[in-house]
Amino acid sequence: MNEALQDLLDLLDLEQIEENIFRGQSRSAVVPRVFGGQVAAQALVAAGRTVPEDRFAHSLHAYFLRIGDPGAPIVYTVDRMNDGRSFTARRVVAVQHGQPIFALSASFQRPEEGFDHQEPMPDSPDPATLPTSQERLRGYGHLDRAVVDRFLEARAAVDLRYVDEPPYGRFGEPREPHSQVWFRTNGKLGDDPLLHVVLATYVSDMTLLDSVLLAHGRGGWAVGDVVGASLDHAMWFHRPFRADEWLLYDQQSPSASGGRGLGQARIYTQDGRLAISVIQEGVVRAPRTPDRP
Repeated sequence: MNEALQDLLDLLDLEQIEENIFRGQSRSAVVPRVFGGQVAAQALVAAGRTVPEDRFAHSLHAYFLRIGDPGAPIVYTVDRMNDGRSFTARRVVAVQHGQPIFALSASFQRPEEGFDHQEPMPDSPDPATLPTSQERLRGYGHLDRAVVDRFLEARAAVDLRYVDEPPYGRFGEPREPHSQVWFRTNGKLGDDPLLHVVLATYVSDMTLLDSVLLAHGRGGWAVGDVVGASLDHAMWFHRPFRADEWLLYDQQSPSASGGRGLGQARIYTQDGRLAISVIQEGVVRAPRTPDRP
């Protein structure tokens, strides 16, 4: 396990300060605020710490309410909404400086047999044939070196490989609103299923709105032609998976309007099992100019 992955696992390992109350540390992301995937992952950890061991996360629904302060800890309060025969529901609110910055509802289920079908895995090249983040980013002469360094630092715990050029790699002309990324942690993890769900949640917020940018030929914050932030995030965990093994993140955008863009995705294991479905809406706006308030 590399040092960056251990640092991430330490970041996600919350301190329990009272029954149903947890505290997590925070840090800056590639932009000067707390990364949304971090808050979502920590909130899911808090919820999972109050759930019986025989129940596994099957869905989460979350809202990003305020920008997180990377210089302050985050307090997570858990509401034990329901403990049924098959399902357990939790609501988590993340608080900084006395105000909620994030709210999450998560549901956990006891394993059971049932009907089974899935959307087939789309075609995608072997991740081993694709350039690493470092190889790809170091080749972009148009990006500021400080931006590249921040990208690489933020993603050092994860081996994340784009199938095609990311929005900030080639922009200026609209492309198909579809993006594929392979990812896995940079090191082996333990066998706790919640840990793998939490790591996938963390990574899921990194690239989901890329397809919105592609549709409009925008490069994103890295080149300064877009401002935005995540608004809400939903995930459904269908089948067991490991976040330390290759996962295909197949993403697309069906719509953008009113200053918002919608991204939806499916995450597959390398052997073709549909593991996760994801949907996110975010603010996606052109930067303000002196003649455009």
